Parts: sequence; C-alpha cells; structure tokens
Amino acid sequence: MKKIRLDGALMLLFTLITLSFTTSGFTNRFGLDSYEIYLNNRLLMKQYVNQPLNLRVLQLEKTQQNDKLQIAYTHCINKGTGTGRAVALKDENGNTLHKWSFTNAAGSGPKMTIAVKDLLQLQKKNPGHELSLYYTAHELPKGEMISMIRFK
Repeated sequence: MKKIRLDGALMLLFTLITLSFTTSGFTNRFGLDSYEIYLNNRLLMKQYVNQPLNLRVLQLEKTQQNDKLQIAYTHCINKGTGTGRAVALKDENGNTLHKWSFTNAAGSGPKMTIAVKDLLQLQKKNPGHELSLYYTAHELPKGEMISMIRFK
C-alpha cells in the first residue's frame, strides 16, 4: 500500500489555487458589458456594469455650454456596439426627462454624443432632482443605469 504524504498534496493544491487566482487577475474581463464616458474626447469614466453604483457618479460642475459628452457602450454578446441605441436622462423616480436616440454604429461610430447644454437645460428645468443616464439597446432592452450626474 502506498502512503501519500498529505502535506505535499495540500501544498500542491494550495500552489495550484494560488497560481490560478494570480493568472486570472491579469486577464481581460470576459462576459461583461462595459462603457466609457468622455467629455470633449477626454476620458472621464470607464466602467464594467458589475461595479458598484456608488462609483458611477459623473461630475460635470466645470462644463461649458459647447462641451460634448460622449458615451461608448460595448456589449459582451457581440464585443461591439449595440443596435437601436438610446440614452435617457431620468430623475430619481424613474421618470424619463429626455431620450436621445442614435443610429447604429456603422453610421455614427461607436460613441453616442450628447450636447452638455441639453443636460444643463434639463437640470435647470428639474432643480433638486437626482439625475441619471440610462442606456438601452436591442441587446439590452431593460436598460442599464450608467451614471448619476452631479453639476455642483
């Protein structure tokens, strides 16, 4: 009868588990939708949808009327942009204040552009409300909150 050293087997198992966690920590995130938000082509935020909501706050206190907010959303299903894309601005009760619709990426590119002056006007019309941006597409019909917006 062979005797197996329990210490050696446990050490080997521990080493394999540690190696597995270490190597998986450096790989790309698979199977997750992600998005990037730009202000005048300057990256403000890059998020994966599984990150906590409290990290998704977009500070826009130093924006100008002619600034452009751009959103690039990548779906895990096709590793690309969606079809039938839209971004909605909603208040804390889920009421849609405005909705921007975008053509498919082949025609307009992967970034969806919103004029900051539109956001500022909507914020002035709805003082005291918490405003959030929501993304929807054919690939994500229920939508996803991508960011809360803070102007001050």
